[in-house]
Amino acid sequence: MALSRNQIVKGIQEMLPEEQIFTDEEVLKENSVDRFRKYETIHDIYTQPLPAAVVKVKSADQIARLLSYMQTNEINVVPKTGGSATEGGLETAVENSVVIDGSAMNQIIDIDPYNMHATVQCGVPLEELEEKLRKQGLTTGHSPQSKPLAQMGGLVATRSIGQFSTLYGGIEDMVVGLEAAFPNGKITNIKNVPRRAAGPDIRHVIIGNEGALCYITEVTVKLFTYQPENNQFYGYLLEDMKTGFEILREVMVQGYKPSVARLYDPEDAADHFEFSKDKCVLIFMAEGPKPIAQATGEAIDAIVQAYNTFEQVDSSLIQNWFDHLNWDPSKVTEERQQIKEMNNLGFTTEVSGSWRIIHDIYQNCIQRIRQEIPDITMLGGHSSHSYINGTNMYFVYYYDLIDVTPEEEITKYHYPINEIIVEETLKTGGSMVHHHGVGKHRTPWIKDEYGSSYYILETLKKAFDPKGIMNQGTIYPEGKN
Repeated sequence: MALSRNQIVKGIQEMLPEEQIFTDEEVLKENSVDRFRKYETIHDIYTQPLPAAVVKVKSADQIARLLSYMQTNEINVVPKTGGSATEGGLETAVENSVVIDGSAMNQIIDIDPYNMHATVQCGVPLEELEEKLRKQGLTTGHSPQSKPLAQMGGLVATRSIGQFSTLYGGIEDMVVGLEAAFPNGKITNIKNVPRRAAGPDIRHVIIGNEGALCYITEVTVKLFTYQPENNQFYGYLLEDMKTGFEILREVMVQGYKPSVARLYDPEDAADHFEFSKDKCVLIFMAEGPKPIAQATGEAIDAIVQAYNTFEQVDSSLIQNWFDHLNWDPSKVTEERQQIKEMNNLGFTTEVSGSWRIIHDIYQNCIQRIRQEIPDITMLGGHSSHSYINGTNMYFVYYYDLIDVTPEEEITKYHYPINEIIVEETLKTGGSMVHHHGVGKHRTPWIKDEYGSSYYILETLKKAFDPKGIMNQGTIYPEGKN
């Protein structure tokens, strides 16, 4: 028999101090959603079931005890740290869930400049870690736009990627070791070594699990030398996206590693660059030791020059844009007020594909959205993370909200746009999600994404979360195994 809300809270109170347990209705509302439902929350509407409690944990042992209690009593758990998720992964889809908030686990345990890694608790803000490292001439190399809010546990849980990924890789390339707590209360620690061939790489059971298998409690990441004085900036205007994709491919195939390689279509470019002139914008940044940064930048410039279909942009304009690239959390209130006044809302959906298909994905998605979705005021996109075998496409779209209640916005606009992008990407052979995570709103396509390999993913859930208590509806279709 399921426990009542009061019974759940009482059970938690027997394990943890009262000051770590929150049941105030406003706190519960705020912790029932993430940024996916921002239009509803702007109007103070919360349509998800409220959690029974939000628990601010202070140690891995506390998390392990809580998870064991939740599994015994079959209570849904939503792991959380920074709260900057955008795909519904933090939504409490099940009544009387418990949100376990690790943001108070915010200790930087060790910075080891000799072995070039840092170990931190899950609630350490990335920006705080970066500021401390940069004073020592070091960096994680990880810089998502969410950096002012994001915390280390959530970044690893969502398989995050940063703006300098073309050089440093995604978070999965940076993680050295991990500690995590599983639903049965078992705490596991994966040791810090540069590489090993002792069976499958079990880090990847944990990285990207989005709280659907375990709770990440501690992370060790690589460090790199920070040398911003050597940064080289390049910008170009192009006539079309196809040429831009070809240039990106040439840079990657020839083996160059700029930290940033971005291609914007005309509509997205106009939203970012005053100098875009209704053209595509292609930008690069090369960094590292001065000889490497200079050689990389000069080689990339030579590749672009060979296409002879561009106009070069002053590098100072590109540098200025980079200096103001990160999302500013101080403007959240301003953004919310503007949305409410203008009844105009924007979101993003990011996917990936090989070089052969990425332009088709871009064209097909843009065409279908324009044909099928009403009230679009802006529709564009950019590629921002490239590899030797392909790149991503980050679609950006805004729409006027016409004749809809706050609750109807998602079903009239957001869901249908997401669906088009996911369907067209999967149809073409790409991946439906590049770096924001599956959350709860791309779960309906998870079996299409994985195909026959879904067997492996499904088996992980059955093995590590047999009662299905971990973040129901995220990655795995809702319901218990």
